[in-house]
This record gives sequence, C-alpha cells and structure tokens, in this order.
Amino acid sequence: MTRNQKILKKIAPILVYGRPVLVFAGMICAITVMLNRNPSIFFLGTILFFVSMVFDLVDGWFAERFLPNTNLARLADRMMNRIVYSIVFPLLAAGMMWRLLYVSPGHKGIELVHAVFVLILCVAVLIRDNFANFMAGYATRSGQEPELQEINRLRTIVAAPLGFMLYIFAFYVPIPGDPPFIYMALKRIADMPVENLLVIEILFLVINFGSMAVYSRKYGRFFLDEICMDDNLLRRRILSVFPNSLTIMNAIMGALAVFFAYQGKMLESYLLLIGAAVFDKLDGAMARKLGLTDPLPDTQCGKQISFGALLDDIADGISFCIAPGWIFYIAVSSYPDAYVQALPAGLIAIIFTTAGFVRLCYFTLDKHPIPGIFKGMPTPAAALLVIAPLVVLGQASVQGTQWGQTVAVFASGLMVFASILMNLYPVKYIHMGRFMDRNPWFTWSMFILGIVFVFTPYFGYLAFGLLFLYVFSPLATRNIDPETAAREK
Repeated sequence: MTRNQKILKKIAPILVYGRPVLVFAGMICAITVMLNRNPSIFFLGTILFFVSMVFDLVDGWFAERFLPNTNLARLADRMMNRIVYSIVFPLLAAGMMWRLLYVSPGHKGIELVHAVFVLILCVAVLIRDNFANFMAGYATRSGQEPELQEINRLRTIVAAPLGFMLYIFAFYVPIPGDPPFIYMALKRIADMPVENLLVIEILFLVINFGSMAVYSRKYGRFFLDEICMDDNLLRRRILSVFPNSLTIMNAIMGALAVFFAYQGKMLESYLLLIGAAVFDKLDGAMARKLGLTDPLPDTQCGKQISFGALLDDIADGISFCIAPGWIFYIAVSSYPDAYVQALPAGLIAIIFTTAGFVRLCYFTLDKHPIPGIFKGMPTPAAALLVIAPLVVLGQASVQGTQWGQTVAVFASGLMVFASILMNLYPVKYIHMGRFMDRNPWFTWSMFILGIVFVFTPYFGYLAFGLLFLYVFSPLATRNIDPETAAREK
C-alpha cells in the first residue's frame, strides 16, 4: 500500500463518521442564531453545513474503496445518513417557522405554504428512511442482500445541496454595510424566490417516493408471499396502491401547475405539467409491470371500468383538461394589454376542457382499443402543446406589446385546434412514452436539450417545436405495427 493510499484510508473514516458531528454543530449554531441573530454564528454554521455536504457527496465512494470491511462501511454510511437526516430536516422545518415569525412577520401566503411543505418534506424523508431500513432488514433476513446504490446516490446528490440551501434560506442574518463577496453569495441564496425552492423540493419529494417504490418492487414479494398466501385478489389490491399513488401525484402536479400560474411562474407551471405527464406514464407502466392490467385467472368477466382506470381518468382530467384551460385563462386575462384581455379566454378554456373530457371518455369506453396507439391526440400531449406558447407569452411583456398580442392570438387559436385534434379519432398517434422506452438515445437527447434550454428564454419555443412535430407524426408512424408500438423495451 502506497503512502497516498494510507492517507486516503485514514481520511475515509473521518468522512463517514464526521458528518453527524458537523451537522450537530451546525444545529447548535442555528439555535444560537434563533436566539441572538449573530451573523458570525450563522456564517460558522453555514461553513459546517457546507463541509458536511461535501462529506456526504464523497463519503460513500471513500468508504467502499478504502475501508477494510466493505459491508461494515456500507452499513455505517447508511446509519450516518439516517442520523444526519434526522438532525437536518427537523431543524430546517423549525427554521422555516422561525423565519416566518421573526424574520418575515408580514409574510405572503406562498411563504406559509412553503414552510408547511418543508415540514411535510421532513416527515416524508424520515418515513422513507425507516421504511427503507425495515424493507432492507426484512429482505436480508430472507436471504437477499439489499443493494440499491443508484437510487441512494441520486437521493444523496439532491438531498445534500438542498439541505445546505434551505439552511441558508432559513437562518440567514444580514450584516450592516457592504458584506464580503462570500456573504453576498449567501444573500443571493437567501433571497431566492420561494417558487424556485418549491420546484427543487418537489423534485426531492418525488425522488423519495421513487426510492420507496423501488424498495417495494425489489423486496415487496417477500412480504406479499407471507401476507397474502394464495389470495390473489388481496395481492392485487395491495399492489394497486403503488400505481394509484403515482396517479394521485399526477393530479397533484396538475393542481400545483395552476398554483404556480397564479404566481406568474409560467415556466415552473409548464415543468410541473411535464412532471404530471411523467407520472401519467409511470403509473400505467407500473400497473402493467405488476400485472394489474390482466384479469385474474379465475375471473370470467371483469369490470369494464376498474377503480384504477377511473382514478387515472380523474387525474388526467385535472392535469390535462382543467389545468391547461385554467392556466390559459390566467395567462390571457392577467396579461397587461387591453387587446389581449378582450380575447374570449373563458370560452376558449371551457372548449378545451370539455373537449379533453370527451376525449378521456372515448378512450375509457372504446371497445376496440389499439395497444400502443392513441385514436386522436392524447390529452397529455395536447396539454403540453397548448401551454408552451404561454411560457413565451409570460416573457412577451419585455419584447413589446405587438409580440404579446401575436402570441396570445396564436395561443387562443392553438387551444381550439388542439381541442379538435384530440377528438379526430381516425388520426392515430403512437404512445410517446413507450417510444422513449424503446429508444433511450431519444430520451437522453430530449432530456439534455431540456436541461440546456430551461435556463434560456427559448425553452417555450423548444417545447412547442417538439410537440408541433408530434402533431404531424402520424404522417410518419401511420404504418407502424401495433405490436411494435405497444412494446416498452
């Protein structure tokens, strides 16, 4: 073993076991800040949390590579994560409430919603940790080694920076005069709009739910075999909880998109609608993966409309029918131009919402569906198509009144056009979610394009361009084999 390897081997235990000490010291600093609002103590606590964040991002790699007992290192890393999260997130929940009472006594409604959401996030993180520990422990006793490194790494990558940002946001104390450069950087984080923080926190909440779903999928059969015995109906009812939960998240994303539109955050609203479409894709994929779409072997004639299908239609109606119409009405009626406000936004929103519900009813009651093929444009694609110009409209006020009028008129016509297109049943569209599963290169290309353009003023144009291509995709995919279109891998 070389000298450098010996040094790294000594560093590894410090990284693994030092984080709880750092975050505990940071908690003491935060409590002191709440008592006397000392900027120096706040700065010290920020440094401690920053070092802890760095340790959190690299300790797992050091533990696996340089600690002699790999199994002990992994267990220690998981235990340290649980201890750190048990300190950090309750502290952040308390800090958000302290900020509302003593730093922002005249707070807005969105700030109260954010503080409550951080509390919910704290509870979700602790529930997830205990759930994962219980599932993995039971699976280990059943003879299976728990290994879920990918989802844990993803969770760590988001959790550590999020905890650091929220610590600054909650406990920031201004200093008089001209602050130094580092303190100015902390001030920018503390002054970050609450809406932007909510988007990051929602992403972290989704990752936690995804982690629980992955644990359930990997180890759930050990519990089902013991609980259900040979009762297939009970097994199906338990399994249906997971896709139904994703369906509910679909509806929640749609409701949040409307909420963000009320705040004038059209880009964030559009991203939430994309999240709703992702959940709409995942709930169906999970239901098929778990075999919930197939009738029970001893059932001769199942119900035509199951509870899961009905719940899916309700969620789709909220996210892709009501939410787009509502967002359109908000964007047009609140635009600072008399010509745009004179447009019949309410009537157009009702037309789109009604057409979307008609499309959902037809999809549910269709007695001759084609697997992997939609008759008429699917409602998620139509919703994302019509909202994309509204992202541009939200930016049009700085580009001139004439451009805003043009975008508003175009968006109004697009709403009516999409309403017709959803109900043109002879036109066949492939299932875009399954196409992306079959072509990972396409999925990654779209993801990278979205990440690049979301930080520019051109994201709305990109989204509209891609969905406009999907409008005319039946010209290229009309002869595709339904078996190919229905394939997910």
